[in-house]
Amino acid sequence: MKINFVTLFPSFFDSILNESITKRAINSNKVEINIIDFRNYTNDKHKKVDDIIYGGGHGMLLKVEPIDRAIENLKGKKYLMSPQGTRFTQYKAKEMSLEKEITLICGHYEGFDDRVRNLVDEELSIGDYVLTGGEIPAMAIADSIIRLLPDVIKEISYINDSFQKNMLDYPQYTRPRVYKGMNVPEVLFSGNHKLIEQWRKSNALKRTKNRRPDLLKGVKNEK
Repeated sequence: MKINFVTLFPSFFDSILNESITKRAINSNKVEINIIDFRNYTNDKHKKVDDIIYGGGHGMLLKVEPIDRAIENLKGKKYLMSPQGTRFTQYKAKEMSLEKEITLICGHYEGFDDRVRNLVDEELSIGDYVLTGGEIPAMAIADSIIRLLPDVIKEISYINDSFQKNMLDYPQYTRPRVYKGMNVPEVLFSGNHKLIEQWRKSNALKRTKNRRPDLLKGVKNEK
């Protein structure tokens, strides 16, 4: 898979290129990362990529021309990072992980000339809040996609993740068995795998119902 990041600040992506699972995925040729500075696609001798807002308004808008030039020859689907976009989910991460190439476009300043929206396939948001730029959302989305690529991590490591089945994950514990009066549930020491599985499903359902009841829409009730 190839992931293109279109940005004004390429150095933002140093961490994702040089750390953890993403670095291993790059080194093993599971993913190719291409960082494009769209400042290089402006005809302005001062590399100016923003301008004043027609009709008045605070701040500066990113111009449509340099972004268009930066992405026009890229293959695959193009996604605009935007707080006005569709909420990014685990389901969307799985869908995008099946693509051969995607492009994540990062904004900055007061936003985009609205005509940029006509150049992309979809707008994506990671939540109902506004950040100073699209680089952090783009890295979050890329990270969630890369870990789902074949052989990047073992499938067993993510198959029961929160949101995989419209449910939050069940509680998990490790040593010590007792810490400051907090005990690990006895069922986990029973050796009865069927009973443990039932406990995990029940507690995943309970946690989802308490914390994210919206995820349970359309999910069949489990005993």
